[in-house]
Amino acid sequence: MTVTERTRRTRWVAGSAVALAVLFAGAATVASARDDGADHHAEASAPRPPAVDSADAGFARDMAVHHQQAVEMSFIVRDRTGNADVRRLAYDIANTQANQRGMLLGWLDLWELPKAAAGQEPMAWMAGQHDGHSGHDMGDMDGMEGMAGSGTAYRAHDGSLMPGMATRTELERLRTASGKQAEVLYLQLMTDHHKGGIDMARGCASLCTVKAEKRLARSMVEGQQSELDAMAGMLAERGSAPRT
Repeated sequence: MTVTERTRRTRWVAGSAVALAVLFAGAATVASARDDGADHHAEASAPRPPAVDSADAGFARDMAVHHQQAVEMSFIVRDRTGNADVRRLAYDIANTQANQRGMLLGWLDLWELPKAAAGQEPMAWMAGQHDGHSGHDMGDMDGMEGMAGSGTAYRAHDGSLMPGMATRTELERLRTASGKQAEVLYLQLMTDHHKGGIDMARGCASLCTVKAEKRLARSMVEGQQSELDAMAGMLAERGSAPRT
């Protein structure tokens, strides 16, 4: 088997794994969301689905977009380095976040809500959380600088729609880098990406009302924090560090 054939086979296997993860996540999502409600045969007592402008819907939409870029970056670096540790991390991130993205989109389908809400800016669901009107305890919302409603509104630029997202320029740099340079850039970009994702997940853990979604948000915080620690170590091994 030639190198080209092995590369194509690797891409096909990885791509198929992610596609299957999304498919199974969507099915699991419907089941878990139904389990959180009352008896679905008793419509009168069943909880109402979240509104289109709710934190539940907003988080599902925004995090699905945020996760999609993480998957994209992970597939890019997989083809730009032969380092087994970085490729393994990239595969784990792509698989996990594709799975979670399938759950988020599955909830939106279950709630019969659009995956893109016209007229609503990204992060709008987090607005007002620090102004005393949300009615939520925000004691666990440290590190929300730059997020909507935190006093400093995030401004989308060069394709970076939400905090932590890479710009188009940065993605192009990753596509053209190779070896150690690609590894360091990926680890730095993904570190920023995880920090933004953790802040969003903490927001949902506080503001969302659907129990299954709150559980998912908390698991995102724990999982991505663990990966942040691992990436810091991998950057140190390469004589680098997270960006300031």
